[in-house]
Amino acid sequence: MPANARDLVLERFRWIDGHADVWAVFRDPVTLAAVVQGLVEPFKDEGITAVCGVESRGFLLGGAAAVALGVGFIPVRKTEGLFPGDKLVREASPDYRKLRHALRLQRDSVALGDRVLLVDDWIETGSQAAAVKDMVVECGGDWAGCAVIVDQLDAEALRVKVGPVRGLLFAKELPGGG
Repeated sequence: MPANARDLVLERFRWIDGHADVWAVFRDPVTLAAVVQGLVEPFKDEGITAVCGVESRGFLLGGAAAVALGVGFIPVRKTEGLFPGDKLVREASPDYRKLRHALRLQRDSVALGDRVLLVDDWIETGSQAAAVKDMVVECGGDWAGCAVIVDQLDAEALRVKVGPVRGLLFAKELPGGG
């Protein structure tokens, strides 16, 4: 991971009305480039053939990570929005807000033997990552793990279920506390 990715995220991170805001990471090109490199670095020699991301921040980070690794991108959409073709659907366990999201993945986007990395901004409950992993494996893909900006996944059992998880920083390292 570039030495400055973590520090750059910490410089731009803020709380707004008690909610974590990582959007400033996307606005600064130096920070964005460092973050993308930091996300892919632990997986660069893992034979990744595709990167997936859950909308919306996962689309942005995952697409950039796919380009950095020289592989394709697999979108995972939430309930709404056009998404043609045959799909797998999984309802994720409740997230940090106690919401359950139905996640959709186009069946033909994962090829047999693909080694897939999930990229996102934050992991807390692991519910979406677990649902995506199940769909990737059902399609015949091999799960490489999760690359995130902020790792807040506490339970070891969840880490085993979605792992490996590589974060640029842990939630406890964030300034303030919302």
